[in-house]
Amino acid sequence: MTTESPRWFKSSYSSNGGNCVEVAANLVAVRGVVPVRDSKNVSGPALNVPTGSFAAFVAGVKTGDFGSV
Repeated sequence: MTTESPRWFKSSYSSNGGNCVEVAANLVAVRGVVPVRDSKNVSGPALNVPTGSFAAFVAGVKTGDFGSV
């Protein structure tokens, strides 16, 4: 059984005082998107990022394409 409801989670690295995002990876297979939202505004809007774009973003983060945070 698949679900259409996002199951939100934060990174294990998100103990920085609440300045983080949440993603719902469970919708990749069903909708082909990774919803992303601000963890401080859970009732606010979510961006539906296409799976390929999200994968490219994660790869860029891992290789340091965006500098250090």
